[in-house]
Amino acid sequence: MLEAVQRQTFRYFWEAAHPVSGLAYDRRSSREGAASPVDDPVAIGGSGFGAMALIVAAERGWIAREAAVDRLDRMLEVLLSARCYHGAFPHFMNGRTGATVPFGRKDDGADLVETSLLLMGLLCAREYFARASSAEAAVRARISQLWEEVEWSWFTRESDVLFWHWSPYNGWAMNHEIRGWNECLITYVLAASSPRHSIDPEIYHRGFASGGAFRNRKSWYDTKLPLGMAYGGPLFFAHYSFCGLDPRGLEDRYADYWAQNVHHVRINRAHCIANPGQFVGYGESCWGLTASDDPWGYSAHAPDNDNGTISPTAALSSLPYAPVEVMTVLRHFLRRHGERLWRELGFVDAFCESEGWYADTFLAIDQGPIVAMIENHRTGLLWKLFMAIPDVRAGLRRLGFASPHLKTAEP
Repeated sequence: MLEAVQRQTFRYFWEAAHPVSGLAYDRRSSREGAASPVDDPVAIGGSGFGAMALIVAAERGWIAREAAVDRLDRMLEVLLSARCYHGAFPHFMNGRTGATVPFGRKDDGADLVETSLLLMGLLCAREYFARASSAEAAVRARISQLWEEVEWSWFTRESDVLFWHWSPYNGWAMNHEIRGWNECLITYVLAASSPRHSIDPEIYHRGFASGGAFRNRKSWYDTKLPLGMAYGGPLFFAHYSFCGLDPRGLEDRYADYWAQNVHHVRINRAHCIANPGQFVGYGESCWGLTASDDPWGYSAHAPDNDNGTISPTAALSSLPYAPVEVMTVLRHFLRRHGERLWRELGFVDAFCESEGWYADTFLAIDQGPIVAMIENHRTGLLWKLFMAIPDVRAGLRRLGFASPHLKTAEP
């Protein structure tokens, strides 16, 4: 069953990817079929998850290794020719030309967090495709170029925190400091790991870890939460950074990150079982609140922002943290909802039984973690790859992290 879910979800990044570059569309609709205009925006972070999905597909034999390398090469060709901003990419870009597609009126330049998600996937690919063939060597060299050119330290503005956005037209007008707890741990880890433009470790401690909602240590539903906002926030906080970062035994002076994520999932599940909003369908076999489409648009669903919308990625990407409970949800999704939920590119983005609503969309940033986190539960493949990267190991040590991966000799 897990293999079937992974493989069908992988189709989003293989068959439904951009026809020229192979980069991941931000979203696809089940009404579109195979065709989609080539100018639709591709998602930078979603394409990082797509690179991880290619690794899983090659490892499991769904596609030939050579086909995965060829797809990566096409992706990298456009990425290397695309407009970048001090080495960072925008949130969206044209998948054929690499031109920036504005995400908002002033969000028309660098997006450091999306760039982090892209590089997390690409660095895993560089580690995996390590054979001596000229094709794999070329892919590794291209990934190294992108990695080394991101000017992480420039995004501090000579302050004690990283900034999320910069635009050549609007400068720092977004003024969005990257402070925790949220999905951005990976941004600080990569910024500290950069071989050419690394940040001082104090940027992590004073910036990310000093965010107003970083430390928590309160309890909800009899579960103590080390970090984060009330109730933990949307579940993608426990997924995005940890598609690559292995949370098992990962600790620093602030938290045990395995405990953080397990407790976050427990609180999210317990809220849905308690169901204070009396929404239809909620229970032990139907839970999972995170950012997704809903009947009224798009929202970062969480226990304190709950409108009855369940997102399959929320529970399925939590498989490593609650395997028995997630398998119960998976079986329920298939048995109760069938083809209303399970379609040609995996599970649709979300549904709301109270409104009789099922999305007809699939989103890259929700499909990608399903493939990656299921694989990490099954084999730990992506965790092993990412945590073996010498730059990453050095960065984690600089930030004061402990991990079983850091006790072994450099590969």
